[in-house]
Amino acid sequence: MNEANSFEELSERELPQWYADTPFGIFVHWGAYSVSAWGEPIGALGTIEWETWFKHNPYSEWYYNTIRIEGSPAQEHHREVYGDMPYDGLLDMWKAEKFDPTDWATLFRDAGAGYVIPTTKHHDGITLWEAPRTEGRNTVARGPQRDLIAPIADAVREAGMHFGVYYSGGLDWHFRPMAPHTTDESVNDTGRPKDAEYGAYCAQQCRDLIDRYQPEILWNDIQWPDDAKNFGPDGLGTLFNYYYAHVPTGVVNDRYGDTHSDYLTSEYSHLLANEGDKAWENCRGIGYSFAYNQLEDESHYLTGYQIARMLTDIVSRGGHFLLNVGPKADGTLPELQRQALVDLGAWMRTGAKDALYGSRPVSTEDVTAGAGVWVRGVDKEGTRRLFVDLEEADPRVAARATLTVGDEQVNVELPAGRPGPVIY
Repeated sequence: MNEANSFEELSERELPQWYADTPFGIFVHWGAYSVSAWGEPIGALGTIEWETWFKHNPYSEWYYNTIRIEGSPAQEHHREVYGDMPYDGLLDMWKAEKFDPTDWATLFRDAGAGYVIPTTKHHDGITLWEAPRTEGRNTVARGPQRDLIAPIADAVREAGMHFGVYYSGGLDWHFRPMAPHTTDESVNDTGRPKDAEYGAYCAQQCRDLIDRYQPEILWNDIQWPDDAKNFGPDGLGTLFNYYYAHVPTGVVNDRYGDTHSDYLTSEYSHLLANEGDKAWENCRGIGYSFAYNQLEDESHYLTGYQIARMLTDIVSRGGHFLLNVGPKADGTLPELQRQALVDLGAWMRTGAKDALYGSRPVSTEDVTAGAGVWVRGVDKEGTRRLFVDLEEADPRVAARATLTVGDEQVNVELPAGRPGPVIY
């Protein structure tokens, strides 16, 4: 497309076909916070009141914020384990000694993913590549002492998937230190940096990400500095033009504020109003945290079967599903997370991936389900496929689902040990 002069012009851009047809991706939250790996697993975003959420934050990637809230359990934990060590001491403790990007990519591909998005800079401001103006506060100069993004990008593409990047443009607790966030208003308005100079800092780093890695997704978080929401030399509009010129198949999400997006996002049970007619994506962790949280166990994690159900539901409503994994500090994936992806892959290979990729929502008004029967439908190239299970199902137990399709009564056998919904 020609260079745009307004956000309205940018919004006339068509959604790239690859993204429209690729409904499942893997998010990766990995950083210095993976060393502490600590957050209270109190519940999913969207189900907890804000006044409780921040002081008892289950997101372990928010550790830098939570330990600065007076009287928080995270603060007490940090003092007990690390004494008066500043947060950046975690960066020096982070070695990533068992990091194997090829193993990651193989696992993600076999789970049925079509795109992968690692964090490149989270709210703590530490970058996983030698980003400009970080003055050594990155993984090349400290901690792992290497660029962690390049090998992930290479492995993901070698495995046949699309590569994107997460970047926190809204918050940087080091470059723009603010009081710790204790309210949603603080995060999204009163406590975030809005100045043009910070916007230029973010734009420079994002241009560097584009130049180095050509990501097909720019996944921003929280917001963008208000004084940089323009088409000046370091403005957001100029950055979008630069991105689309260098990566014509690229897409951006909606977390740049009221500017431009190729698709909308929801998160766990938060921002569900975005799940509508425009392209949208739901993101969540396998547990309650995105980054690895040592306090989470089997009771907090989704199984492969549950992920299969969730993915089917989202795609049947026209959405994408971005499922997050949180590697440990050494680069290995927690076994429960790995097993969930292995089990999901077994379901994908039953024909589910072929049915979901390239599909669109379809009416099921002519389908009448019996009591307790769970049904979702998609259309692919004029053929409707129904995904069938029971509402309250134990996949270890064989069952039968009865439904009427048009004038025909159908009995769908649900075998014991099924990895996900049965395709009819």
